[in-house]
Amino acid sequence: RRGEMAKLTQLIDNEVFRAYATYAAIVLLKMMLMSLITAYFRITRKAFVNPEDTASFGKGEAAKKYLRTDADVERVRRGHLNDLENIVPFVGIGLLYALSGPELSTALLHFRIFTGARILHTFAYLIPLPQPSRGLSWAVGYSVTFSMAYNVLKKAWLL
Repeated sequence: RRGEMAKLTQLIDNEVFRAYATYAAIVLLKMMLMSLITAYFRITRKAFVNPEDTASFGKGEAAKKYLRTDADVERVRRGHLNDLENIVPFVGIGLLYALSGPELSTALLHFRIFTGARILHTFAYLIPLPQPSRGLSWAVGYSVTFSMAYNVLKKAWLL
């Protein structure tokens, strides 16, 4: 049993796993940043969804006008939701992929393309850039995750 634990602690010595950990951390931090951007837009646009969030603007009817939706806040929220829908699967499938023993160059290609696509997707959402920039960046990232999943299944089930 002790030998098994040693193997797990040596995982960080694996170049593919280190690459995965690096790029997973980057996209997770980017996703966390979207929460801060949402908060920033809520505060600067004074658009809140919870009554207790409006307390500093007054009470009763005076505070109710701040319980509203705002187009900019909603755009950031949609970008954040899209991150949740795409980065969470990348993290899970990427881990399985990293543990499946891919070539370092192929793994780096997958991880880097996904990370770049998600960063471009965020800029395309927040600026906003004209379509199809957002759609293409989403499709590229999605395709990378699908490619990793296919490779994991191919190795695991010998497809």
